[in-house]
Amino acid sequence: MNKIKNLMPGVALCLLIAAAATGLVNFLPALEIIGAPVLGIIIGIIIGSVFKPGSKESVKPGIAFTSKKVLQWAVILLGFGLNLATVGKVGVTSLPIIISTIATSLITAYIIFKLFKVPEKTATLIGVGSSICGGSAIAATAPVIGASDEEIAQSVSVVFLFNVAAALIYPTLGDIIGLSDMGFGLFAGTAVNDTSSVTAAAAVWDTLHGTDGAVLEYATIVKLTRTLAIIPITVCLSIIQARRTNTEEKKLSIIKMVPTFIIYFVAASAVTTIVNQVLTGAALETAAAIFSLLKKVSKFFIVMAMSAIGMNTDIVKLIKSGAKPIGLGFCCWVMIGIVSLIMQKVLGLW
Repeated sequence: MNKIKNLMPGVALCLLIAAAATGLVNFLPALEIIGAPVLGIIIGIIIGSVFKPGSKESVKPGIAFTSKKVLQWAVILLGFGLNLATVGKVGVTSLPIIISTIATSLITAYIIFKLFKVPEKTATLIGVGSSICGGSAIAATAPVIGASDEEIAQSVSVVFLFNVAAALIYPTLGDIIGLSDMGFGLFAGTAVNDTSSVTAAAAVWDTLHGTDGAVLEYATIVKLTRTLAIIPITVCLSIIQARRTNTEEKKLSIIKMVPTFIIYFVAASAVTTIVNQVLTGAALETAAAIFSLLKKVSKFFIVMAMSAIGMNTDIVKLIKSGAKPIGLGFCCWVMIGIVSLIMQKVLGLW
């Protein structure tokens, strides 16, 4: 009970910031391109710089708890938004492109990390965030590799920068190079990393071409297929991290190497898939409503965690060390876009 009381002030502060960030995005549509998680980090950094809550014993434990444990809860709940069966049916066409772009981003991140001595954990987070699904992938990967709050904040900020650029540039680029509606849906779904920016770019295309939401729906499903890559990537990173840090790695089973929250995340995805296959009618509608609610809670938890991370971030240090991560993020962003278009050509989809 005392532990809960000790955590409450810091958790409540993070909750208030997350509520403010979410409310601002909901009431000001122009902020949707930024997204509530990034806005939460920004507000958290401002509050952290002015009031230094991370150094105050009254709120410090709750902020630390939110940035770690609540972030893990968010990832678990994220699994309830993944229906593996639906994604499998629609994602077959996009799968070769998704695999190619993910591999491209990870390889690019590794090369830039080696050439320019970018901090390893930051390079990993940016590579994974760029290749899979932005903030959600970073949220899932950070606890696995033991990333610090500053590394998380920096990675999310870099990914956000190129999210915005993609949402603004890609619809015009798609017109210039003559992409079809399906082609642009594939391009947006495989080359833009965060769901909010994927939907923003696809919605602009629908508006410009009068496609009545068809491209938005297709791009979102492609993006959802990409999100599934969180599972193998985090499992692989868990095993690598365990073998690096544990002297008895040979005795460890794969299950023991994988953090518990990742196992729960996979289980949540499996539950969603089974329920959608087994239930029908009113029962299926009720289950869908519950899964939708859990997905919203997951997104809010991510905003809470990002707010906590923002308050624990040294903004001066973040700016001083920002050039190399931004350069790495730029290289990943460009290479993903190029490979996405090349693969469409190779597969005869464009």
